[in-house]
Amino acid sequence: MADSWKEKIEIRALNTIEELVKVRNLEKMIWQDDDPIPVHQSSTVIKHGGLAIGAFIGSELIGFQFSFPGFDGSDIYLCSHNLGIHPKYRKLGIGEKIKLKQREKAIELGYQFIVWTYDPLETVNGYLNLSKLGGVCTQYIENCYGELPDKLNAGLPSDRFLVEWRMDEQHTISNQEQIFETNKQSFPLLVDIAVSKEGFPRPQHVNLNAGEGCTKLLVPVPQHFQEIKASNIDIAKEWRMATREIFKHYLEDGWVVTRLERGSHASVHYYVLSK
Repeated sequence: MADSWKEKIEIRALNTIEELVKVRNLEKMIWQDDDPIPVHQSSTVIKHGGLAIGAFIGSELIGFQFSFPGFDGSDIYLCSHNLGIHPKYRKLGIGEKIKLKQREKAIELGYQFIVWTYDPLETVNGYLNLSKLGGVCTQYIENCYGELPDKLNAGLPSDRFLVEWRMDEQHTISNQEQIFETNKQSFPLLVDIAVSKEGFPRPQHVNLNAGEGCTKLLVPVPQHFQEIKASNIDIAKEWRMATREIFKHYLEDGWVVTRLERGSHASVHYYVLSK
C-alpha cells in the first residue's frame, strides 16, 4: 500500500486561496491544541517572498510546509516555519520530498539559505535535517516558544536547534555512516548513560571538558523520546536539561552539530559535533 501511495504523491508550490484553506485545515488537524496560520496571513506572505509547499494524492493535501522571508540585519533568508504530514501518510519520505521542493523554489526566488528550528530530542527530525539534507546547527535556543500545550511538547521547555541549510552546498550521505561506525570509538561521549527500571536510557554525568585535541564529539540521545515522555516525564526532563547544558556549552565554544547517526544500540542515537 505504501509503495502505491508513493507513486501517486505530487509535490508542488501552493498559491491559491483554496489550497491555503487546505493547509490551514491540515495544520489544525495535526496540531489540535494550537492555532493554525490564518489564510489571509499565509496568502499575504506568499505574495511577498514566502513559500507554501504541498504534497497531494489527487486533490487531497497530505503534507505541507510554510516559509516566510527573514532578515537578521545583514542577510535575507527563508525562514521555514512549519512542516506537517497527515498521520496516515507518515514514514513514506514525504517530509524529505517537501524539503527538496522547498530548496528548489527557494533557489528560484534567489535565497542563499534557509533556517528553521526543531527539537533536538526528536531524532527522526534530526536525521532528516542534518544527516540527509545537510543542514548544520550553530545555535541552541532555550525555551524557544515558551510553554506549548500540544501533545508533543506539553510538560517540557520548548528548547530548539536553529538549523541553517545553505543553498550553494551539495550534500550526500553515501559513506558517512560507515565512517562513523568505523571510528566512533575514538570520539569522546559527552553523556554517560544508565538504564532506568522501565528500560529507558537515562542521562548521568555530563562531560563539558572534552573538546581539547578532538575533531569530533558525540552526544548520545534517546531514539524514542516521546515514549519516555509518555511513561516517565522526570526522565524526559533529565534529557532536556542534560542536552541543554551540553549543546549550549559546546556551541558557544565554536562547535557545530553536523550529523545525527543511528547507533547500533536500538535505544540511543548520536549527534556529531565538529570543530
